[in-house]
Amino acid sequence: MYGAQLGNELRRIAASRGEEVELSGMGGKAMIAAGIPVKVDSTELGVMGVVEVFKLIFTFIAIYFKMVRAARKERPDTVVLIDYPGFNLLYALAMYWSGIKVVWYIAPHLWMWGKWRLPVLAKICTKVLVIFPFEVEVFGKTPLETIFTGHPLIDIMEAKKDPSIVRDPDLVLLLPGSRKGEISRMFKDMLISVTELKRRHPNLRFRLPAPREKIAAQCREMIDSFRKKEPDLPEIEISVGDTNYCQQLAGTGIAACGTVTIECAIMGLPLVVGYKLSPFNYITAKCHGVAPYRGFITMTNIIDNTPVCPEFVQFDFKPENIVPAVESILPGGERRNSTLTGMARVTNMLSEGNNGRSAVDRAADEIYFT
Repeated sequence: MYGAQLGNELRRIAASRGEEVELSGMGGKAMIAAGIPVKVDSTELGVMGVVEVFKLIFTFIAIYFKMVRAARKERPDTVVLIDYPGFNLLYALAMYWSGIKVVWYIAPHLWMWGKWRLPVLAKICTKVLVIFPFEVEVFGKTPLETIFTGHPLIDIMEAKKDPSIVRDPDLVLLLPGSRKGEISRMFKDMLISVTELKRRHPNLRFRLPAPREKIAAQCREMIDSFRKKEPDLPEIEISVGDTNYCQQLAGTGIAACGTVTIECAIMGLPLVVGYKLSPFNYITAKCHGVAPYRGFITMTNIIDNTPVCPEFVQFDFKPENIVPAVESILPGGERRNSTLTGMARVTNMLSEGNNGRSAVDRAADEIYFT
């Protein structure tokens, strides 16, 4: 999505100067739809955790060498890395050794899980474009040129806002994630919580907007299995590809930690947020010093440095915590107004200093003239 947006803006800048820009890369359906030649479709390559990566290790190795060979053969003026740190850190190193400029857009969260890598990043990258305001200080501790461009989701989500949609205060949105692993770990706790919420608040209804059909099928299967043991599970409407519409329609949500929390903040949907790793990945993360930043894991909370959204990590993500937290942000709940105010504050911070320019316009400008 960000690659498509960036590619279109780079083309616009080139056209305004009477020039042409040639683009290609690794990405998904949005980049393909934008007419950017995709050497590798990365749609199903978003995995989290040591075990999950090892399951696809040979796939990743093959893709890595394919992309390295392509860059060395084509000698692009600039390689733009977008997020995806597990793969892109190694790829950046290969580009550095190949003498190819690297600009990292949407920088890796080294401030949370790899501060020791900051000097390495400063050495192998020409420039880093950050989308969270506090990251300027984090990366500014190195010689690396660091520029805050604003968050591209601001413009993407603003374009998708529909003032005709009336928010339904009784609709609760379930957003268990976009990866199979995180859904298998978190969705059962959501279903138990949903059952209890319906018992306490009979007027509530529930909807799950899946990002793609594979995720929808996994959720349906888990719901069917759960209902055999717990027949009181309320109906959960499942749809595909309409998350942004649902974020404007629902009154409250329960979400897995990730980019969706920023989307919901921009759309004004109060959330309870959580995340669970597998036991092995959790222990591995602890041993490697991965820890909440500023005491939080949810990006809205990290940016604002306050608990804007209730969040629960690992063993704390359980129904006895989720249910009262959701009740606190339901319409009329004691935390509802403070959550809404905090989300609006975060949204403003994510576009601070743009002076009417979009985040992608600023980013493309920095990349084109690097």
